[in-house]
Amino acid sequence: MAKSVASSDVVEGIPAVEYAASKPSLSQDPQSHRDPKVNNLEIAIGHEVRAFRKKLGITGADLASATGISLGMLSKIENGNTSPSLTTLQSLARALGVPVTAFFRRFEEVRNAVFVRAGSGVEIERRGTRSGHQYNLLGQIDHSAGGVQVEPYLITLTADSDVFPAFQHEGIEFIYMLEGEVKYRHGDKLYTLLPGDSLFFDADAPHGPEVLVTLPIRFLSIISYADRNGAI
Repeated sequence: MAKSVASSDVVEGIPAVEYAASKPSLSQDPQSHRDPKVNNLEIAIGHEVRAFRKKLGITGADLASATGISLGMLSKIENGNTSPSLTTLQSLARALGVPVTAFFRRFEEVRNAVFVRAGSGVEIERRGTRSGHQYNLLGQIDHSAGGVQVEPYLITLTADSDVFPAFQHEGIEFIYMLEGEVKYRHGDKLYTLLPGDSLFFDADAPHGPEVLVTLPIRFLSIISYADRNGAI
């Protein structure tokens, strides 16, 4: 006799086993932590060697052949499992067309963080800001290592706020609702957002609040785009 599936083993009408198998896998584990040795020089050098190699679009075998380094040794270098000699670094630098010092960039790079206490975000006017839309910038890190600019805002809409579903700007945007209810347009679709709801979208399409249902409305808006002064 086939084993029946209990109601507790059903998610959204799908047996739990099938649901788990159908969930998309993430390329990164948001709860993972890196080994403390991530700050070691070997790890930093390996990261840069791999990044420069991929930027050139060549395989490990290609780079190994060009430098005279065995593929196994190159793999150890890229994974931070060995400390390459200066001669090896010079060979890699010549093959990749970069100065030897480029391999040390990540090791020496300062990592920044911005801490903003509740209520102390800087109130600003973004280009295209509509009347009654209060924007509080929660922090900004210029010229990040990844070449990405990120702007986190706390946005407040009240009875004095205009509706304007036609914002357009570069990059992608993530919205997380904190309070109130709003019908938010993106392109030709209208989404009803309640506290706890989120919306992640291409910001080049027309978007914005179209109907302010329950006031006040507060949501986090995180906009990211290629750093104009960065590497991408």
